[in-house]
Amino acid sequence: MASWDIQPQGVQGQLKVVGAHAEDLGDVLSTLLADLREAAEAAGTAVPGSQAAAPPHGPVMPAPTLKGPTGTPVLSQRSSGPVATALVQYAAGRSEVFKAMADRCQAAVLGAAKATNEYVQGDLEAAKNAQSAARNLQLDALKDFGGKQR
Repeated sequence: MASWDIQPQGVQGQLKVVGAHAEDLGDVLSTLLADLREAAEAAGTAVPGSQAAAPPHGPVMPAPTLKGPTGTPVLSQRSSGPVATALVQYAAGRSEVFKAMADRCQAAVLGAAKATNEYVQGDLEAAKNAQSAARNLQLDALKDFGGKQR
C-alpha cells in the first residue's frame, strides 16, 4: 500500500448505501425467523387427533431453542412434530451464518469509516490498521473510534 487516494465524501455516500442494505438484510432475517417460528408452531405433530395432546411416554428429548445475539430465544419448538423439529434445526444450523453476515457488514462499515477518518487526519498507519481490523473482523478494535490519543 504505497499511496492512498480516498475521497471522503464518496466513502460517506457508499457507507449510507451499504448501511441501508445492511438494515434491509436485518429486516429480512428477522422476518425469516418470525416466519419459521410461526411455521414451526403451526406444523403440529405426526400423531392424529386428540393423541397429540397426550403427554409423551418414556424418555423425551428437550425441545431445541435458537437464541439470538443477546441470548434471548428467537425460535423455540412448541410442537414436537417432525416438521417443527426440522424447522428449528434448520434455523439453529444457520444461526452462525446469520451472525457472520451481520458481523461482516458491521466490520466493513466501521472499518471503512475509521480508515477514512484516520486518512483525513493524516494518520496512514492507523488507517491501514483499521483496514486490517475490518478484513479480520476485529469488531472490538473498530468500535473504538477514538484511535490514538493525540
